[in-house]
Amino acid sequence: MAKFGLSPFLVVLMLLSGGAVKGQNGSGREMVPAMFIFGDSLIDNGNNNNIPSFAKANYYPYGIDFNGGPTGRFSNGYTIVDEIAELLGLPLIPAYTEASGNQMLHGVNYASAAAGILDATGRNFVGRIPFDQQIRNFENTLNQLAGNLGAANMATALARCIFFVGMGSNDYLNNYLMPNYPTRNQYNGPQYADLLVQTYNQQLTRLYNLGARKFVIAGLGLMGCIPSILAQSTSGSCSEEVNLLVQPFNENVKNMLNNFNSNLPGARFIFADTVHMFQDILLNARSYGFTVINRGCCGIGRNRGQITCLPFQTPCPNRNQYVFWDAFHPTEAVNILMGRMAFNGNHNFVYPINIKQLAEL
Repeated sequence: MAKFGLSPFLVVLMLLSGGAVKGQNGSGREMVPAMFIFGDSLIDNGNNNNIPSFAKANYYPYGIDFNGGPTGRFSNGYTIVDEIAELLGLPLIPAYTEASGNQMLHGVNYASAAAGILDATGRNFVGRIPFDQQIRNFENTLNQLAGNLGAANMATALARCIFFVGMGSNDYLNNYLMPNYPTRNQYNGPQYADLLVQTYNQQLTRLYNLGARKFVIAGLGLMGCIPSILAQSTSGSCSEEVNLLVQPFNENVKNMLNNFNSNLPGARFIFADTVHMFQDILLNARSYGFTVINRGCCGIGRNRGQITCLPFQTPCPNRNQYVFWDAFHPTEAVNILMGRMAFNGNHNFVYPINIKQLAEL
């Protein structure tokens, strides 16, 4: 378990004051004291490195464009939360399993590749840290702070922090759509979306009860258009079946967030509409500088999506022109673009307000 090397009192003083490190948002100031991150491989930055798991990315060519090389990020470089952290004026947020001392003062990343809303999701990869366990890890972080502190100090600090949550992709890709899982026989698409969002509702409510107030919830993207799914199609086009399957999940999440905003005192939940962001990128690919939208930069087989990026495989040289890095994940170029859309984009991409506006509340 990660431990603080500073006294809890000093830690909270820094959280309350907004810390001391200058950021990258142009103003030279931190907009929030910290960001806490929960999710899967789209935003994991190393939490699976030291657990027995097949879902790892701590090897080359992952991280080929990241300062310091492979870290466990499932990208050639930045993830979306890396870009958002910079825009908020924060340093890059450390992984829970690797953070200690004052590294944790600006937040912690609990995300884990293959993790899902449901505990059973992702078991084909053996080790992973499901959302329920990620929340328990966050509680461990809070317990380290709360020992000799007043509850009021903790509540004040946490209420100013951003909580970024991106869950659900694996509950489809590595559960419902997997032939060795029974869920597809137990639930139709809308029923499964109901089950997921009922569970998600309880989990997010737990975070609220622990003191979280400013939430960014990322919706599921156009999962029918990722190279892994494209590779299963003879036509080479996006799977409308998969895209329609995840649609009820996004709708249910939006309704849930509306209810939270109406009923949870002091809470502000915003929805990052990954589908609309991705549609915009695909529609305007050329103007964004992308020339390859339907295959991975690193991978094997049809659409470079049948087998994902292998250790020491040579990736494409023109990575900034690719939308997808491997069979499942976007390139750094797309992650940065989507981070900016979520941070200061309009209502097509994030609502009811964007992350910048949320941070300024």
